[in-house]
Formats: sequence, C-alpha cells, structure tokens
Amino acid sequence: MQVISVNVGLPREVLWKGKTVTTGIFKEPVEGRVMMRSLNLDGDKQADLSVHGGKDKAVYAYPFEHYDYWRRKLPDIDLPWGMFGENLTTVGLLEDDVNIGDRFQIGSAEVMVTQPRMPCYKLLIKFGRADIVKQFLDSRLTGFYFSVLQEGKIGNGDTFELISRDSNNVTIADITRLYARETDDLELLHRTVKVEALPIDWRDYFQQQIKKINR
Repeated sequence: MQVISVNVGLPREVLWKGKTVTTGIFKEPVEGRVMMRSLNLDGDKQADLSVHGGKDKAVYAYPFEHYDYWRRKLPDIDLPWGMFGENLTTVGLLEDDVNIGDRFQIGSAEVMVTQPRMPCYKLLIKFGRADIVKQFLDSRLTGFYFSVLQEGKIGNGDTFELISRDSNNVTIADITRLYARETDDLELLHRTVKVEALPIDWRDYFQQQIKKINR
C-alpha cells in the first residue's frame, strides 16, 4: 500500500456552457515532500467548499489500479496521474478492501477513511465528455476521501501503515452499493449508521433508507 503520485492544484476559472466556473479539479504531480494539513495539501485548494473540501474531504485518493480500466474505456484521452482530481494516486488500496473509519499512517501524517467520491459536473469539465459522470458512477471505481487526524509531510513512495481497522466493517464499496440501491441489506444499513467516521449527512441518508424498508 503506497503513494505513487502526490498531486496538487489551485482553483482556476474555466468556460463551461457560456459561463465562467471556478474549479480545483485540475491537479498536477509534484516532487518532494508535501505538507498534509487538516483541510488540504500545501499547494492545493478546493473551489466550492459547499460540496468539496472540509475536514471530511481533506484529501482525495484514487487507485492506480483503476487507470487501466479507464485507458481501455477512454482510449483517446490522455490519463496522467491526478486526472480524476485526486491528491494521492495510490496502489494497494481498493474500495472493496478499505473500511470507512480505517486509520493509516502515511509519512508523518495520520489519516482516516471517511467516504467515497460522488462525481459532479466538474468531472465533465475536466474530461470534456457529457457521459463521464454517469460512466464514473456506473464503474463503481470511486476512490475515497481521507480526513487528516495528524498533520505531517508526505511524498511519492510513502507507504500506508494500517493503525486501526473500523470494527463495523463497512467498506467504501458498500457505501456506493447502498447509495445506488444495489442492495437493501438491513444488517449492512444498521452497521453503516453506526460508523462514526461516516459524515452525518451520509448516516442520515441511510437512516431514512432503513425507515422506508421498515414501513
């Protein structure tokens, strides 16, 4: 479990449907050690804090393993590290294996897994394809967000050392499946709403699903 690329970028203005939109989705790989702070990495910033950023979405990770899928799916698009707006391109951490609430040491920082990434129209702007948001969600290759429990420096090649595993055993993939209504597993839903690391809006959403099923 390792970081293969640290990617950062500041918000920029782009033209979309005749309007000027500010987005922080454009990330570029950087060399050397980078300070990971409670809300982002040095040299990085989110544009729309109503839906991006904050302590529960401080750092976005996307698995290296998914790039092969997208290269087959989108052969005409160049896909450098950071293409999906991720801060960390990782290897060895996949959605089916990572629990919400898992804690890792990376470099001198400590992070905790909080939620999957749900795509918005900014991904469309980045890729220039009207169908990319649907393709991204349909792929279930969402990547995931970290909150930063201890600030510290990180860099390419740093390994993820598991500190603790959340005992509710709710994976990133479980959250996406529940959100997409692929399953109405009540036992899983009850475990999900107990996960303290999962942001409250997600837990409220799944609590409503439980109520609907129990009617």
